[in-house]
Amino acid sequence: MLTNWAVVPTCLPLVLRRCHTCASERFRASGKFRVNANHKLLDAWLLVLCTACGETAKLTVLERMNVRSIRPELLDRLHDNDPGLTAELLQDPAVRRRNRIALDWDNAWRLDTGGPDHRSLPGEAENSGKIDVSVHFAARIPVRPVQLIAEGCGLPRAEVERLIKEGNLVSASRLTGKLSDDFTFILKR
Repeated sequence: MLTNWAVVPTCLPLVLRRCHTCASERFRASGKFRVNANHKLLDAWLLVLCTACGETAKLTVLERMNVRSIRPELLDRLHDNDPGLTAELLQDPAVRRRNRIALDWDNAWRLDTGGPDHRSLPGEAENSGKIDVSVHFAARIPVRPVQLIAEGCGLPRAEVERLIKEGNLVSASRLTGKLSDDFTFILKR
């Protein structure tokens, strides 16, 4: 039987960027946008706040764009400080690359296993011999699969690594390093 797990964000991730005031490395998204017009050209920024000193920094969203080339619904969302747009823009690789930032997802996601007690999976595996798990990511959250499987099954990480080495935990995806794409695995007991 296939079991579905989901990795879902619980809040916005922290933005990793150096603060010019206090040299801190972490910012939190304020959810506010600043839009500036210069004749027919628009600039738009996402405002982020330093977690140490509270200094405001701007992440470029639009730069010198002609007003007519911007979708009206995007412009409305910028003016309305849409929190959903903040999450979308932080996930956009072009915005991250342009602003030379990275995201810190620590403590900003949770594992939803679909049941009240997901730690009963090893017992289920003993009864049926194996379990098939499909892991879906609601956002591009980089997570170590070993950590995810350990949390979902209620096992220590060393035990999960031992199961991988023994061939009792298999997947078509690489289980070392970090993943942010959907994957499946089979746990044999």
